Formats: sequence, structure tokens, C-alpha cells
Amino acid sequence: MNNNIETKIENLGIPKIPSPLKYKNFVSDDKKVIIDPTLTYYNKCKKDGTEPVTLELSGPREKIYFEPKKVKCAIVTCGGLCPGINNVVRAIVLELYYMYGVKNIQGIKYGYQGLIPEFGHELVELNPEMVVHINELGGSVLVSSRGLYDISEIVDSLERLNINILFTIGGDGTLRGALKITEEILKRGYKCGVIGIPKTIDNDINLLAKSFGFQTAVEIASKVITSAHTEALGAPNGIGLVKLMGRHSGFIAANAALAQREVNFVLIPELDFDLEGEAGFLNSLKKRIVERKHAVIVVAEGAGQKFFNPSKLGKDASGNQKLGDIGNFLKDKINAYFKRENISINLKYIDPSYMIRSVPANSNDSIFCGFLGQNAVHAGMAGKTGMIVGIWNNLYINIPIKSAISKRKQIHLDDNLWLSVLESTGQPPFKG
Repeated sequence: MNNNIETKIENLGIPKIPSPLKYKNFVSDDKKVIIDPTLTYYNKCKKDGTEPVTLELSGPREKIYFEPKKVKCAIVTCGGLCPGINNVVRAIVLELYYMYGVKNIQGIKYGYQGLIPEFGHELVELNPEMVVHINELGGSVLVSSRGLYDISEIVDSLERLNINILFTIGGDGTLRGALKITEEILKRGYKCGVIGIPKTIDNDINLLAKSFGFQTAVEIASKVITSAHTEALGAPNGIGLVKLMGRHSGFIAANAALAQREVNFVLIPELDFDLEGEAGFLNSLKKRIVERKHAVIVVAEGAGQKFFNPSKLGKDASGNQKLGDIGNFLKDKINAYFKRENISINLKYIDPSYMIRSVPANSNDSIFCGFLGQNAVHAGMAGKTGMIVGIWNNLYINIPIKSAISKRKQIHLDDNLWLSVLESTGQPPFKG
């Protein structure tokens, strides 16, 4: 565990207004969660004479910074779609309106683009009547977009609109933008808090146990794997090939494979693998087909990127490196390989990515989104800024955006998750 992680949350000022919440269990800023609960970590800190790294506990504060009747809030959703976006929007609006008495809540349409005047997007007034049923819908009622625009223009717009709290719902790129917005706001001395609710279906945000939408994605992906398995069993030498989300982290692929345990090969971004050669993936697949007459393969979208030239792929609107299409690449390579080996196969390729991204959240994610929205409001009303809300060791915590984006969470190939995948699939290393 790195003891140099920054965990202090920035405040706009000293909260002095009594909270309107009728709670008895308010949370104080000095209530912390130890980042690593193991005895080994505790003993090491004790031996070294160092303080263990702790994270600030989320929850309602007894004193708040903003006066509810005067505060003006805004919500923006950015990046790709993910199950649960509307649930978070709904939770924020209902918490602000009913619990804190905030009546001025604006929805910014089309991501950060909605704060750039030249696009001419109108704001949406958010209230309980408007959001009451949006949790039943997939996507985002505010509409989303990729790309970050001029930070000065964005903050200019926030000032013109007299926004006091900006809630940003988005992934890594959105959070990087939120950090820049926070820094520009603080530089100007403008009293506006920026609270992030991390949205990444890939579950790859640092210092978070999970992100919303992930459980729904695994549930739907596992059903797709069942279909792929059925297809593989339904023809001689059948192969079901499923491509799932996971640009840099293979959490969906690994967990969906474990949920169904009908998968024979899992390929993820964290795993370096060869295609050709005695120890390569294709030869292992051939052995499986010869012996068992069928196979199911799950590949994360970011796997095997060494087989592509990044300079030819370009970048997306958010500045992220575009990925090579590993699904179609593997499909072509598998077909060509078995043709050379003079073995007839029946390969079915399934890419359910957009179907998974656009569905409504399942029950577990819906509950989770509710807690995230509520805790985001508690933090915003208390005058906190430059932070995200999340869950760690089964407790809701506040984390500085800077620490959350400092690195990407990935699967460690010697951890229990991946070892369980290896036990379930029986796959070899695919390296010579």
C-alpha cells in the first residue's frame, strides 16, 4: 500500500449553517476509514511509525456550507452510456429537493458541451415530477457526449448561471475535466463545489471497490455467454466468441465468466498472450476443439492491442487512444487458422456492448446509485469540492478526484479473481 496517497478533501469554506436534516447520526470530517483493513498493513504502519492511509467517511454533516433556499445546483452527464445514470440523477434531485429543500436544480444537456454557449443547448429544470420515473429508463435523460472543451468557457458559464454545486457523472475523462474545472474555480475564488459520481462500466476507477453499472453489465453479459455456449453446443466444432467491454481492465469479462462458468478462454487487457506457436492461444483452442468439440471464448475489448498499430487508429473526442477491434480480429484469425489446419468449425461471434450499456440498472445497481446520489449531495451541501463519492470496504467514502485518477484499477494476475478464472477455464498462459 502506497502511503503517499492524497486523501484530504478540499472545502470551499467553514460550514456554519445548521443542517435541515433530522438526523441524529451526523458524520464528522475526522471520521475515517482505513484503506487497508489487514493486520499486516496495520502492523507495518506501527513498526514504521507511520499513520495508516485513511479515507474520509461519506454522509450528512451537522453543519452545511450552502443555504438551501439560495443554492443553485447543476447536474451533467458525460461519456458513454452506462446502466444507472438516470438513477443517480434521480437520487441527487430527490435528496436536494426533499431532504435539503433545494428547489433550483438545473440539468446540463449534452455533457460539458452544454456549458459552451456556441452550441446553444438549453438547460433543463429538474424537479421530482420530472425525474420520478427516469430510473426505469436506460441511457441518460440529460443526454451525454464525449470531449472536454475550453475550461475557462465552462467556468464562465457556471459563473453566469450562478451555479454553486456542479455534480458531474462520468468516467476517467469526465473526472479529469472535473479536476481542471475545480482548479479553475478555486483559482478565481468562485464559491462553487464540484462533486463527481464516477461512471465507468469497466469498474476501473482507482480506490473504489466498484462503480455503478458494473453489476448490471456482468448480469447481462453472463446471459450473453449462455447464448454463446448454446450456439457452440448446437453445431459440430462450435465456437462461441463474445466480446465484452473493458478498455484497460478486464473486470466484466472475468466476472461474467465466473458467473456462468461455461467459458473456456478469457482474454483481458492485463494478460499478454501470443496467437501462434505451440503455447499460443490458437493451438490451445485447437486442442480444445479436437478433444471437446466446442469452446466458448470471452475477450475484453482492450485485450490484444499489441496486434494493432495505434498510430493508425487515432484518438476519440475525449483524447483517448482508439482501440483495434479485437473481436473481429480474433474471429478472422480463428477462421483462417482452422482453415489452414483443415478443421471445419462453426464460429458464432457476439458483440453485445451497446445492448449492455443502454439497459436500465438492475436492483443492486439501483440501490447503489441511490446511495451514491445521496452522499454526493451531502458532500456538496457541506461545501466540499474536487472529490468523488464511492465505496471501499463496504463503506461510502469521499476521495479527492486527483487520487482517483492517479492510476487505473486493473486485475492483478496473481490475485484471487484471476486465479479463480484460471481454475474455472483451465486455460494455459498462451505464452511461449
